[in-house]
Amino acid sequence: MKSLQELGEAVGTTRRELGLKQKDVAAQAGITAETLLRFERGQVSEFGARKLLAVLAVLGMEVAFVKMGISGSLDELRRERGGA
Repeated sequence: MKSLQELGEAVGTTRRELGLKQKDVAAQAGITAETLLRFERGQVSEFGARKLLAVLAVLGMEVAFVKMGISGSLDELRRERGGA
């Protein structure tokens, strides 16, 4: 992901896939539903690390650092495709 907007959209997609409501995720993360709504819609110029980590924890996710332009290993690609 290259922007805060993309990150917010990904969080929103994941939240919906899990069948969770914004107000419930926001309450568990200790932020307002309006803040989460604006983040998911890409309407914020910044979103603090504590807020992000709290939201990700509620969604059962974590931050991972990957070098740009680096693809997964052959084993990782096989697992993603359901191969051997």
